[in-house]
Amino acid sequence: MDIKEATFMLEYVLLLGPTKDVIDTCCAAGQQWAIDNGECIGIPQKEADGAVCRIAQNHCCVSYLKENSCVAGMIAAKEGDFCVTDDTDACGGSYYKQCCECCALGLKVKSEGQTCESNQNLGYPCNQVMLACCEGEDQLMPPEIKKQPEPEPTFQPEKVSEPLGHNEAFSVENQDEIQDMLPGDDLNECLLYPGQLCQHLCINTVGSYKCSCFPGFIMQEDGVSCKPENEDFDENAVLLPNTPPPELLQENAIEQATIPAPQLQEDKCAESGPCQQLCNTIEEKAVCSCFPGYTLMTNGVSCEDINECVAERHTCQRGERCINSVGSFTCLKEVVCETGYENKDDICVDINECVAERHTCQRGERCINSMGSFTCLKEVVCETGYENIGDICEDIDECERGTHDCKVTSVCQNTKGSFYCELKQRCRDGFIQDPAGNCVDVNECTSLPEPCKVGFNCINTVGSYTCQRNLLTCSRGYHSSEDGSRCIDIDECQTGVHRCGEGQVCHNLPGTYHCDCKRGYQADAFSRTCIDINECWNYPGQLCQHTCENTPGSYRCSCSSGFRLAFDGKHCEDVNECENNPCSQECANVYGSYQCYCRQGYQLAEDGHSCKDMDECVQSSGTLCTFRCVNVPGSYQCACPDQGYTMAANGRSCRDIDECSIGSHNCSSGESCYNIQGSYRCLTFVCPDNYRKVADMRCERINCLNYMDCQNTPVRITYYTLTFPSNIVVPSHIFRIGPSPAYAGDNIILTITKGNEENYFSTRKLNQYTGIVFLQRQIKEPKDFLLDVEMKLWRQGTYTTFVAKMYVFITDQAL
Repeated sequence: MDIKEATFMLEYVLLLGPTKDVIDTCCAAGQQWAIDNGECIGIPQKEADGAVCRIAQNHCCVSYLKENSCVAGMIAAKEGDFCVTDDTDACGGSYYKQCCECCALGLKVKSEGQTCESNQNLGYPCNQVMLACCEGEDQLMPPEIKKQPEPEPTFQPEKVSEPLGHNEAFSVENQDEIQDMLPGDDLNECLLYPGQLCQHLCINTVGSYKCSCFPGFIMQEDGVSCKPENEDFDENAVLLPNTPPPELLQENAIEQATIPAPQLQEDKCAESGPCQQLCNTIEEKAVCSCFPGYTLMTNGVSCEDINECVAERHTCQRGERCINSVGSFTCLKEVVCETGYENKDDICVDINECVAERHTCQRGERCINSMGSFTCLKEVVCETGYENIGDICEDIDECERGTHDCKVTSVCQNTKGSFYCELKQRCRDGFIQDPAGNCVDVNECTSLPEPCKVGFNCINTVGSYTCQRNLLTCSRGYHSSEDGSRCIDIDECQTGVHRCGEGQVCHNLPGTYHCDCKRGYQADAFSRTCIDINECWNYPGQLCQHTCENTPGSYRCSCSSGFRLAFDGKHCEDVNECENNPCSQECANVYGSYQCYCRQGYQLAEDGHSCKDMDECVQSSGTLCTFRCVNVPGSYQCACPDQGYTMAANGRSCRDIDECSIGSHNCSSGESCYNIQGSYRCLTFVCPDNYRKVADMRCERINCLNYMDCQNTPVRITYYTLTFPSNIVVPSHIFRIGPSPAYAGDNIILTITKGNEENYFSTRKLNQYTGIVFLQRQIKEPKDFLLDVEMKLWRQGTYTTFVAKMYVFITDQAL
């Protein structure tokens, strides 16, 4: 099924009726999409389908892929393959690895001869897969198609709501057992045998399946075949899959009524045969047709969408616009919005002129948006001590907000637009002002060095004190009360007159005190002191997960590098060092540590954290680029000379620019442009006096004055252009010269008369009438030469002179 077929199935879902039928049909469409595409992304959905259909088709598509991956994982476990993660699972919904591992558990239990028992703690589907592999059940067993059994009136009332096309995939005596089945126990016959169980649509149910028909067709009594609602045959009607010819409908209906289940026979239209959408067998031949809204293409197999909007086959009225869709079209009413509104998806939405900067408010005004318009309000500026509340200046209560600067000895008093600080009342003798400014009593008995004489007790009173003679003598550990009437225990622990050592706790007793050790300490019978308890030694490996460090009176847990202490103070958890970006580029967290690595074109530095650029140009030893390699961060680039070259398509070699062909030279109209490697030359071919130009690069003598002049002046002057790289092999022949045609008795003399001052070139005769110009010294750098090569031809007792003017350009070697 392709995208168009799936779209057609979704378009008629709403015509099926009740929600249960919609769920069944859309579920079958989702399963078919999973079978054809192997994923649940991009399922064609339309707003008209409704939420029920979209949810059903998405979940049924995902469920099929999960069940299919689970079966593949079980097969892999039985064949002894490794249970690796499915590489094709981009969304993480595959059961391949889980079912493979759980099946391996069942096979292990079976190999040890143990009893195969269910373990609900493994969860779904692991428990079912483990049990199935242990018991040796084949999950790919084809379903047994049976006729619906007639109910027994004695045990079970007849179930009149059961559809005729509901076929059994397994037999259950008690209906309560079906309710106890788990979701993974059901076998989806529609997915295992697509296109074989039903003529049109197959819908899976718990423990079985049922068949359904396309719109315009009704289910026959066999619960499998479909026939048109209109019994009249129309030659132009669209043939649906496997629909028999009209003349055979009645005969087939009688025969099919007696058949308990569909016969799975070879059909040329099985799985739509060669057709893209609909296939019908007529006279043992497959005839293709299309769904409504499509037309058959010229190949007789494929279908293409009909654009009803362009073909003027829509039913849209004036004021509506036609929108074509795959296999159909939609008429939408054109929406015209009033001023202050804009059309968004055919809905008039208010324009916020204040946000869109489409208002006309002036400086000092603020814009307030309203439905379809806006309002400009003048901004209110308040004086100091006031604030703008609803465009009204209200007084700020600095005292209530605490924004005043009054001291603790003063009280803040608010005024309109400001405040003032009022001093608090002074204290009487015997009282002192606390930080809050309140007057509190002074205890003269403790604040004065000697408030009373010897033999008198000091008794503090409110605002003063009194001295009372001490007539009571108390034993050790007691002192007389302030009024001298009784003896009161001295709390040595509170007054600090005890002699408990460091690390000990003082406990007061009547007339005395007792010293105990603090928590984490224990008494030493020999030194009578408290010594620290080393909890780490006493409870090795029980207090801390990693390292236990003893401290005075307690202990402290610490963790190794790469870990941090958990909230319980005992266990250690891994620290994701990568969150602090310790690496300059990429970081991979590992248990207890981390690893830095670099992107392509970089290598890890010696510190293990930073990445330094790899100089590919240095490491390649000049093999990357033909001219110059330029290192860039993380990569490299090849460069060519600034002039005369351009980068080739491979990005590595340089290609010469023919300035003469593309017209980028600056030669004048009287000059000829000649391209050389990496540059060009502007050449002038001018004939001297007494010569005329007979060709672009050839001059011939007009006349000569006398015999000697005819012997010494050249008859013809010819220009030549030659280009060679600087790395040319020496010696090297660069030019061959001789008369054409040559006759017996001819003899030539070659001489370089001009341009060879540095003696780079020379001449040599090959025979009596042929000579060459050759390069005899290496030229290491680019250089231009203009050589005048004179050839004197001796023929029949007379000398004739010819001159070859050769432009020789030595260039850099090709890049």
